[in-house]
Amino acid sequence: MQQNTHLPMFHKTICLLLCLLFGSSLCGCAAQPPSGETASQSSAIQAENTSSAPSQPETSKQSDTAISRPENQSDTVKEEIDQQPDTNTTDPVLQQLLDNMTLEEKVGQMFIVRCPQENAADIAQQYHLGGYILFAQDFESNDPQLVTGNIQQYQEVSDIPMLIGVDEEGGTVNRVSKYPAFRETPFQSPQALYDLGGLELIELDTVEKSQLLLSLGINVNFAPVCDVSQNPDDFIYDRAFGGNAKQTAEYIKTVVCAMKQEGIGSVLKHFPGYGNNSDTHTGIAYDDRSFDTFADSDFIPFQAGIDAGADIVLVSHNIVNCMDSENPASLSENVHQILRNRLGFDGVIVTDDLSMDGIRDFTDDQQAAVLAVLAGNDLICCTDYQTQIPAVIQAANSGEISEEIIDQAVLRILMLKQSLGLLQDS
Repeated sequence: MQQNTHLPMFHKTICLLLCLLFGSSLCGCAAQPPSGETASQSSAIQAENTSSAPSQPETSKQSDTAISRPENQSDTVKEEIDQQPDTNTTDPVLQQLLDNMTLEEKVGQMFIVRCPQENAADIAQQYHLGGYILFAQDFESNDPQLVTGNIQQYQEVSDIPMLIGVDEEGGTVNRVSKYPAFRETPFQSPQALYDLGGLELIELDTVEKSQLLLSLGINVNFAPVCDVSQNPDDFIYDRAFGGNAKQTAEYIKTVVCAMKQEGIGSVLKHFPGYGNNSDTHTGIAYDDRSFDTFADSDFIPFQAGIDAGADIVLVSHNIVNCMDSENPASLSENVHQILRNRLGFDGVIVTDDLSMDGIRDFTDDQQAAVLAVLAGNDLICCTDYQTQIPAVIQAANSGEISEEIIDQAVLRILMLKQSLGLLQDS
């Protein structure tokens, strides 16, 4: 049947008349993107040079895809604190699951901790832990069968299935593939892969990596690295894509989409962008860059990952003076509000490892966990759980941390677990 080519023009004419008579909100035109465009900001992100990562830094000219920023950042952040997205509109089954949980069970869900070398299953059950994160020591002397069996034990004793995470970025950070029992050769870095085969090879590598981790029972990979770095002298450079903001955004979109297709959780890190800062594993890093720099560059890869459906965003320990000059980003409410309200992320936010010196130099273990929850983190990572879980429970009982804050965080965690297929048999 021949299509009526005049019908779309008729609809446009009617829509225009309605807009003129009653305003654009009635006819719906304001909600529609122009022809050939999409509603998502990430669709505007295109690689400036897809043949290779650039060797020259970006100019100071503002990017077309830059996040809009306020003239007075501090005032706007304060205004946005009251506009936090509502996370209570969720599956009634999850709400019922939450309502039936004790405070201890809720707080336990908010902790993803370094897997203990002994009695890991008993500890997971005792503290109602939300997850374990595995490191090289968990694979070094094991084989796939042993690792799979261990993870199955953790899951069997958990009333709510656990997140099992690992840092398998490729290149300098590999926990699993560095051992031949799991892969013949370690996964290569994003930069090396891109030089060999572009984004197509990166996508294939991501699929293989995801399938390997899932076969072991690992359901979250703490990757990809969103940080924009083009200077080989930067601490984060070897772990980054090595391109400018737009090129890094294309890389992030490729990886997140591939991970989502395979059904493994993704983690964008290290928000709000690491830049050229020093290693927070060894001390506090102060970031003196302007908010313009973040809006025009650092935020762009994170926005691309969020638009692609990333599950988790990890917040760094850098003190970013233009956002909060007093607190590390991981403990800063302002930084978390920027992530929620400016970039529109409604998933799970996780701290970087609270055992790093960048936090230990700032506050003690007990207060770090309480501050992390108050700042807006849903998951507390790699912690001294024996000290910090009781500290958060005590803060909740005293009213320092409201029940609403804890409930919102746990709902996000349950929604994540549901999306990864972990709650089907629970």
